[in-house]
This record gives sequence, C-alpha cells and structure tokens, in this order.
Amino acid sequence: MLKKNIDELNEMEYIVTQQNGTEPPFQNEYWNHFEKGIYVDKISGRPLFTSEEKFDSSCGWPSFSKALSDDEIIELVDKSHGMVRTEVRSDSANSHLGHVFNDGPKETGGLRYCINSAAVQFIPYDKLEELGYSDLKGHFKS
Repeated sequence: MLKKNIDELNEMEYIVTQQNGTEPPFQNEYWNHFEKGIYVDKISGRPLFTSEEKFDSSCGWPSFSKALSDDEIIELVDKSHGMVRTEVRSDSANSHLGHVFNDGPKETGGLRYCINSAAVQFIPYDKLEELGYSDLKGHFKS
C-alpha cells in the first residue's frame, strides 16, 4: 500500500492536505489524466476513486462522479471564502481532499467530487496487484 508521512509531503501537498488549501486549476498532475487505475489518499494509501468514475468537467481539477467507498469520505460544511460548500476529507488521514458539488453528470447521480491532485496518488491498473490493491480489480470494466 502506498502512503506518505506528513513530513514527506512537498509544500503544495502539505498546504492542500493539512491546511485545507487548493492547488491552481489546470496546473496539477491529474486534472487531464485518464489512465485506467485508482486514486488513493496520499497520506493513508486508502483507495478513494477509480478512473471508471473520472470525467472531464473542464474545471481544472480531477473530477469524479462518486467515491469508491463512502466509508473513507467525510463531508463537512465549509463556509470559507464567502461561500457555503461541502468539503471532502479522507477518514483515515483526516486529509483535505477537495469539495463535492451537485453539478456532475445527471446519468451518474449528479455529483462532482472536485479533488486536488496534491491530495491523491494514482495507481495504474496493471500495478494494483503488485502494490496490494488487487481486491479493487473488480471495479473495472473488462
């Protein structure tokens, strides 16, 4: 299982995950990344999303229509920056991941999990078994 200690985070990863920051849109690792695989919490290594639910929302950050498991996602009211939003945090590491909005694809439930690339690590499908995530292979279409 992949994971990082807090003292191993780079500056942007620390700002996002520990200080509830947001990385710049269109200038992050996964905003336009569509390879088959999973996205895990960078600190705990717990699976959060799969590429099966990732879609291009044109917002500049990775967007997913649903989380892999509701058990690993915590939703909190966020009233920062003069807005009311729903913050998304990881349960295991209590890391800030991003926000969830109700403007996603209607055919998949209408949600858009807008996630900071700095908060997640991508695991390619062909590395799932090697890295201890083989139980997630069933979430993918053949």
